Amino acid sequence: MSGSVRRPGERLRVLLVEPYFTGSHRAWAVGYAKASSHDVRSITLPGRFWKWRMHGGALTCARMMLEAGAEDPWRPDVILASDMLDLTTFLAATRHHLGAVPAAIYVHENQLAYPARPPRGEWSDSRRRRSERDARDAHYAFINAASFSVADRVLWNSEHNRSSFLQRLPEFLRSFPDHRELGLVEEIAGQSEILPLGLDLASLDGFHPGTDPAPGPRPPLIIWSHRWEYDKDPEAFFAALSAVADAGGHFQVAVLGERFGSAPREFDAARRRLGERIVHFGFVDARADYAEWLWRADLVVSTARHEFFGASTCEALYCGCDALLPNRLAYPEIVPEWAHRDVLYEDHEALVQRLLEVCRSATLDGPRRAPSGLREAVARFDWSVQAPVYDAVLRSVAERPRAGGDEIDHPLQAVGR
Repeated sequence: MSGSVRRPGERLRVLLVEPYFTGSHRAWAVGYAKASSHDVRSITLPGRFWKWRMHGGALTCARMMLEAGAEDPWRPDVILASDMLDLTTFLAATRHHLGAVPAAIYVHENQLAYPARPPRGEWSDSRRRRSERDARDAHYAFINAASFSVADRVLWNSEHNRSSFLQRLPEFLRSFPDHRELGLVEEIAGQSEILPLGLDLASLDGFHPGTDPAPGPRPPLIIWSHRWEYDKDPEAFFAALSAVADAGGHFQVAVLGERFGSAPREFDAARRRLGERIVHFGFVDARADYAEWLWRADLVVSTARHEFFGASTCEALYCGCDALLPNRLAYPEIVPEWAHRDVLYEDHEALVQRLLEVCRSATLDGPRRAPSGLREAVARFDWSVQAPVYDAVLRSVAERPRAGGDEIDHPLQAVGR
């Protein structure tokens, strides 16, 4: 089956495959299926054991699709898969049913640019060796490269994501003993396109308290809305807050964000160090409670060493927070150029100085909310804007001429949303 060309304006049948259905991956899959004008049906696996998902998730997703095949005749015009799927294996395992249905892959993060976990002083020798072995493991990056090479379109959530992968790919391929396939670099680049992450921002409006925070002097409320993991560099974040506290700066901090397994030790150390300045400490699961904190907060801060988009930062900006973000990664893309000078900082010393200025200003005049333009700037990522763009991109993939791909009789069957 080649994926029949639809009549102009007719809904496409889109099969969305997400083997890591949690966090931003889940929000992306659910958000697009809900907002799209196409018929989007999904195959998903629970978002845990990410390495095993990249190894074996493709076979499991293929089996799920085939087992659904006896119930309801439905076959896609196009496949939309996330980067956590080994697309080569999935297409091979479903070739007798999908034939030459075109496929796009959406790249939330790439394994070549993901920072290695730094060793900790308390680690045992075996833990240290395991970490070093994982840092040398090229298999996951190769799954990315192979999947991107067989996709009809590679959709990156940011230019930083795209360029960080393609810049590292030649050196990565040269590390292999022979048949290095350096042509993959140009091939993947040629089928790449930037497609920002869609976000459910409009729903946050429903949790607006109705009134702005009371004017007048008060400590600014700073939020940490990122995952509790090393790549977000919590050590630098809490070090900056400690420096501000030592300099006499007054502030409060709400530590939000999702925690996976054991959190870096900096969190518990910061809880002891900052004491009553911490007004919340822990993941906020309920959307209403999370939104309440965003609307209450004055400032969102990032110290990330890895950020391919910045969904939680966009949510905070949409709710009126000001921001201090490193001048690197994807942040210069999501923040409009006119705001770079006020929002982006260059190094740790600059962050501390900017935080002190925020605290001193709040003591005199009350916290400063973000300029309205920042909210409008990130509103372009709402699904009401992005879903039609996704729909058009997938239509162009579905209607792209392909060599071969004869129709087959066995249809793909419906899978649950």
